[in-house]
Amino acid sequence: MVVMDTDTTTAAAGSAATGPQGTSGAQGSYVTGGQEFVRDTKYIETRITRDGRDGYPVEAGRYRLIAARACPWANRTLIVRRLLGLEDAISLGLCGPTHDADSWTFDLDPGGVDPVLGIPRLKDAYDQRFPGYPKGITVPAIVDIPTGEVVTNDFPQITIDFALEWTDHHRDGAPQLYPEHLRDEIDAVNKGVYTEVNNGVYRCGFAGSQDSYDKAYARLFTKLDELSERLATQRYLVGDTITEADVRLFTTLARFDAVYHGHFKCNRTTLDEMPVLWAYARDLFQTPGFGDTTDFTQIKQHYYIVHRDINPTGIVPQGPDLRNWLTPHHREELGGTPFGDGTPPPPPRPAEVVPAEHWVPTS
Repeated sequence: MVVMDTDTTTAAAGSAATGPQGTSGAQGSYVTGGQEFVRDTKYIETRITRDGRDGYPVEAGRYRLIAARACPWANRTLIVRRLLGLEDAISLGLCGPTHDADSWTFDLDPGGVDPVLGIPRLKDAYDQRFPGYPKGITVPAIVDIPTGEVVTNDFPQITIDFALEWTDHHRDGAPQLYPEHLRDEIDAVNKGVYTEVNNGVYRCGFAGSQDSYDKAYARLFTKLDELSERLATQRYLVGDTITEADVRLFTTLARFDAVYHGHFKCNRTTLDEMPVLWAYARDLFQTPGFGDTTDFTQIKQHYYIVHRDINPTGIVPQGPDLRNWLTPHHREELGGTPFGDGTPPPPPRPAEVVPAEHWVPTS
């Protein structure tokens, strides 16, 4: 069985003509017939810490976050980096929304080369540290600029370390996304959200049998119903401010109607037919750091073009209508404030603004 991640590039069977920047051009394969989808969660566990115990100490300007706006796991890092004000400390490289079986690539940059790392493929940074790296090339990844080596792609730990290890570089007014007195509850909530929702939509979309799909579908909507009950009486998942838990749920909800409902067959109801979750998602979307890091055009391009074994034509749908993301949510009536005693982040840096045509129509 081939164990894969949609945001991982993995060699596909057969041969293909060479694509741009030396990539294979071959499409990856995401569904194993007759089997359920099992995500490979063995990531590079090296950490960047204040004490540098893994050989990579916190140091402003030394590291580059490589992400893709299309990817929900990478979108988490974009949100947290912005909420905490780490833009000056950790630079950002963005891959394009599509990739082949070989690697994510820097399609958005002039010449298709990252301007800081000088590489056309993210795989080059993986191979620089681990020659012949045998696993998938995933985003997000953090690269050590002086050596050009990947440091980590352990996405659940990256955002936690942004919150706990990089505090000397947080902006004034940065929120407490992983406060000590709530960590046990956040961890418990995150575990259920990850297994049943974040990964649950993929278990539906990449199911290789009717039975595995049926079970994944039931688990997904059971958890969404439970989350609706929880959020009916509280504004945020844990406590009365935004935490890491909200970041993790949001990136799946933001993609639900645009991709998961149709492409992944998660079609019991759309998000906008689930009143509590829909209001919760809009509340976060309209909070600085969340909606302004969301690129709906790249999201749809990624899923519908890359997953050719699910969508062989590569046609990207025109819908859904996204204008309702900006409608009133009334979640403030439940109490709580997004940033607690802190403040919202300033507007995105000009170079990091999502193009208006990729966002929500305002008229």
